[in-house]
Amino acid sequence: MREADPDLFVAVAHAALLGESPFWHPRERALYYCDIPGHRLQRFDPATGVLAHWDFDTDVASCAPRLDGRLLLAMRDGLWNFDPASGERRRLAEPPYDAAKERFNDGKCDPQGRFWVGTIYEPRDTPAATLHCLTPDGLKKRADGATVGNGLAWSPDGATLYWTDTKAHTIYAFDFAAADGALSRRRVFARFAPRADGQPLDEYGGRPDGAAVDVEGCYWVAMFEGQRLLRLSPAGEVLREVRLPVRCATMPCFGGDDLRTLYITTAREKRPPAELAGQPLAGCVLGLRVDVPGLPVNFAV
Repeated sequence: MREADPDLFVAVAHAALLGESPFWHPRERALYYCDIPGHRLQRFDPATGVLAHWDFDTDVASCAPRLDGRLLLAMRDGLWNFDPASGERRRLAEPPYDAAKERFNDGKCDPQGRFWVGTIYEPRDTPAATLHCLTPDGLKKRADGATVGNGLAWSPDGATLYWTDTKAHTIYAFDFAAADGALSRRRVFARFAPRADGQPLDEYGGRPDGAAVDVEGCYWVAMFEGQRLLRLSPAGEVLREVRLPVRCATMPCFGGDDLRTLYITTAREKRPPAELAGQPLAGCVLGLRVDVPGLPVNFAV
């Protein structure tokens, strides 16, 4: 097993099946994240060590804070307004897909407070996943041509949107129009080598999953199955590699009052028993203090 970065620590020792979509809530000073196949939303308070959760009857793929104190949830059965205090849930949009084959995946708000969410086409045999934006007139498709939509993030000036196709090992960048959310000039930001037939996992660099951007415009991406986290420059160059103690990191986010604690969700779902035996932290949330703070979470309006 690759040697992990010695500065890493265990932020949340509870193991999710597939931890995803973490965000730091600055008002509550708490970390929210999803366990997608566990049908669970979780909230961790670092000050008290309390881990609270809410259970649902379907996949909870991603979440974002709302200005009114509620949360926006992207679930297999649509987009929902959720009140964690009462447990009340109100649908905002129906899913734009056949839920037997597709579901929402990575979702975040842009700097203007519009919620964006990609999908995952679960048969994974064709690039049928799409990227949508929630507008006052409903969900609008903004991009397509992916199989596993991931990696949503914006540059510090809000002029660039990043979106990843994990299966294609490719991160895309788009010019982003703040006024209406229009995307243009799609291009490859970074591309990684796929796993070769018979290649041992220890020699595989992984494929890009969830991501977050820091104040210098660098893109931190979790490399699923690669047992590492990368910091890429605005030009797509690798500036730093953080070795992890688990095979499958899913997404980083910046937290703490100074936004210099990098939280990293991970997965253990469907991993081989021998791997899990050697990686007991799989599914837990890891933490790392960094020198450059991240961008704060964008609230849904």
